[in-house]
Amino acid sequence: MAPKKTQDVTDTQAVVEALRAALDGAGIVFPSLRGDPASPGLQLIELGRVRADVAVRLARALQKGIRE
Repeated sequence: MAPKKTQDVTDTQAVVEALRAALDGAGIVFPSLRGDPASPGLQLIELGRVRADVAVRLARALQKGIRE
């Protein structure tokens, strides 16, 4: 069964920039954030690796968003 699409995503670069802006607003930087060039048809987003302190900030931001 194919995964359910929540919205029509046609521009991977626009998605990357939107995610980058949202992360930046939370003070979080993913240095390797980009569209996956090896699979343009799948529209995968490469999050890359981050330091542990960045992962902690991401977890806290997500937890805060869930509570709101």
